[in-house]
Amino acid sequence: IMNCGEECEIIEYRKAVDITVKFIKTNELIKSTYNNFKKGEIKSHFTPSVYSAGIIGLEKTLDGEGKHLKSYEIWHNMLQRCYDERYKEKHPTYKECTVCDEWKFYKNFKDWYEENYYEMDNQHMTLDKDILAKENKIYSPETCVFVPQNINSLFTKSDAKRGEYPIGVDWHKANQVYQTRCRVFNVKTLKNNSKYLGCYNTPQEAFNAYKKTKEENIKQVADYYKDRIPSKLYDAMYKYEVHIDD
Repeated sequence: IMNCGEECEIIEYRKAVDITVKFIKTNELIKSTYNNFKKGEIKSHFTPSVYSAGIIGLEKTLDGEGKHLKSYEIWHNMLQRCYDERYKEKHPTYKECTVCDEWKFYKNFKDWYEENYYEMDNQHMTLDKDILAKENKIYSPETCVFVPQNINSLFTKSDAKRGEYPIGVDWHKANQVYQTRCRVFNVKTLKNNSKYLGCYNTPQEAFNAYKKTKEENIKQVADYYKDRIPSKLYDAMYKYEVHIDD
């Protein structure tokens, strides 16, 4: 029994520094040394090795130049967000996030990636888990979609800066009113801007103005990119609703 918890046996012994072992469960063959075998240090590729959750299997993770494949980088980063405790301490929004069992196998994620990945205007592409399914915490084929940065930025929230008021709302102490501003994407300039929406007597009134502007802008951006994004992303953007407790 190796330290990884899997049983293996020596099937060929050429010399002490050159043996072949077979893992009983997976029939995986690995060349190693007899010393590593005795110490239990031979690892199966089917043992969760990436943040103790991800299984690489026999898939290649490097390209011809020795660089990590893009699919592997995205898969690795997804696992980090969910299972690296130090990362989650710095980014508490991922505290309860998990990866579905299917995607813990790199091959399964890679197959999905090759069918669903696309690029647009040299923008950074994000693997998003909560536009299709709001407040979703599970990375899976059903809940995820690749999103260009211009769209993803529409859904970015600054929870740490918000304070006690609804999303988009803050208190203007000097004027004793509630004011609101909204981050919007201008489809003419292709830039994000902070749009001031005015002052209101109550947080609810201020939020209503924010909600109206944000939802209208998301639909406008969806229409602008309609022919270049997946239909499920377009549909989700058109149905997206901003809630006061977002």
